[in-house]
Amino acid sequence: MKALKNAIETRGHFINDEVLKVDAFLNHQIDCSLVDEMGNEFYEHFKNKGITKVVTIESSGIAPAYATAIRLNVPLIFIKKTQPSTMIDPAFAEVFSFTKNKTYPICIEKEYLKKGDKVLFIDDFLANGEAFKGTENLIAQAQAEIVGVGMVIEKAFQKGHAYIAEKGYDLLALASIAGVKNKKISWADE
Repeated sequence: MKALKNAIETRGHFINDEVLKVDAFLNHQIDCSLVDEMGNEFYEHFKNKGITKVVTIESSGIAPAYATAIRLNVPLIFIKKTQPSTMIDPAFAEVFSFTKNKTYPICIEKEYLKKGDKVLFIDDFLANGEAFKGTENLIAQAQAEIVGVGMVIEKAFQKGHAYIAEKGYDLLALASIAGVKNKKISWADE
């Protein structure tokens, strides 16, 4: 996705060769036009998968997941990182956060994801795949099926891409980074 790559190159900042900050358009301030375009790209790729739910993890995946779910005309579920007092019957999994360097529980209200649901998982970043693995665990607990994985940005040189590919999931990354050296990006498709 050319507009996304341009945004990464012009408005993104590498803290080091592993951490890319995209707060200017995705993770803090949201470029709504760009996110709308992301939703269209995901929709076009996954529209024939029979999706019944779009799932993401709060909070940075919500905007692109919403833009996709609205086009698919299906509910969006966002997995919570803390259990609210209003959650009655949650399912839990654990996720290790690379950027926060800690493990935390994630949860979802069981009534919203059911056996037979066909799930599209959308998230902002794919690095080591830990958020995906936690989500995969919750979806398996519900006896639902992952029919697609959409990532806004993937760092294909880290473990997450290989994990998802080995599992056979249909993966679409809108911007796939093959490598970073001295804070300069090598794109996977160039």
